[in-house]
Amino acid sequence: MTPVDNSAPRHHPDAASAADSVSHSVSARDSDSDSAPVRVVTDREIDQDIPYGVRIAASWSWRLGLIILVAGALVWLLSRVSFLLIPVMVAALLAGLLSPVKNWLRRNSVPNGLAVAITVLGFLGMIVGALALVGRQLASGFAELWSEALAGVQKIQVWLADGPLHLSAAQIDQYLKDGTAALQNNSSSILSGALSFGSTAGHFAAGMVLALFILIFFLLEGGRIWSFLVRLLPRKARAATDGAGRKGWESMVSYTRIQMFVAFVDAVGIGVGAAIIGVPLALPLGVLVFLGSFIPIIGALVTGAVAVLLALVANGPVNALIMLGIVLLVQQLESHILQPLVMGKAVSLHPVAVILAVAAGSYLAGIPGALFSVPILAVANSSIRYIAGRTWEHESAPAPAGQQGIPAPGSTP
Repeated sequence: MTPVDNSAPRHHPDAASAADSVSHSVSARDSDSDSAPVRVVTDREIDQDIPYGVRIAASWSWRLGLIILVAGALVWLLSRVSFLLIPVMVAALLAGLLSPVKNWLRRNSVPNGLAVAITVLGFLGMIVGALALVGRQLASGFAELWSEALAGVQKIQVWLADGPLHLSAAQIDQYLKDGTAALQNNSSSILSGALSFGSTAGHFAAGMVLALFILIFFLLEGGRIWSFLVRLLPRKARAATDGAGRKGWESMVSYTRIQMFVAFVDAVGIGVGAAIIGVPLALPLGVLVFLGSFIPIIGALVTGAVAVLLALVANGPVNALIMLGIVLLVQQLESHILQPLVMGKAVSLHPVAVILAVAAGSYLAGIPGALFSVPILAVANSSIRYIAGRTWEHESAPAPAGQQGIPAPGSTP
């Protein structure tokens, strides 16, 4: 027998045919893939797989996030130049207050420069006269108040000795010595605080001078300044911007006038009430209430607390309770009658919006923020309503600022 060689390859006809079929199928698939292009899924089809609510939420989210980011950056940039921004805003408020006087003089054939000089000098004279009167009242009233304060301190010492604490004179003297030593040990901190206060007072004086300088030019050629700013914009945006600026200026002027009236009512009510019940320094207290009323809500609380504390120190707890009742009565008159009937119609702001604006302004910028938050909100409210309503398209003679038919903010109509 012949042995079989197992190492030699065996060729099976079925295996060869299977290999050929596989190679043919692979080549056919490759040829098909070369002939038919691969379908690419579009972004629109991918978006359709995402739920509608998620797509809407995402669209709102990035837009609101961008608005918040830009607003935060703008607030941060403005906070870096607050020493310039605050005088400009003070000058704008004063221009809104004094522009009717200047415009009345212009209507009576007074030249523009002379009308501005009379308005500004009259305003400064009124402020200086009020401060001189208040200073005289303070000089004469503090002497009496100081003696009453010393008498109150003696009463406190007697109460500490004879009251429930039963402190001896030696113990009281020791506490006073400890307090004096604490002041001496912290003299450097006190000195630095005094220097900081002096620097702040210097900045305040410089800001007032700058505000006065800007006020003069706002009254003198406010229309020209506004016209220049409007012409910096594209031509298609000038009519809308000019109309929005006019509406915002009218709202700020209305706010300033009404706030002046409300502050006067508060000052007269609390000052006269304090004089009737015998609280000393009634006139300076009225002036303080008048100035504090320009800071909505917070100013009324602070000045009311000062009035009650002054009555407590001067005349005792019963008189302080009566003063508290007078303050609450005046503030209720303001909040329930003057604010809804007068201020609400002037600026068209809800009390909740006013409270939130004052809180946000005081948190971001302290006292200046509380002072300017409401007029800024009033201006923004009027301007946005004007733009959203596309009111300039229906006006009889829309034109850029300074041209015929549209008086610019602060200009003579």
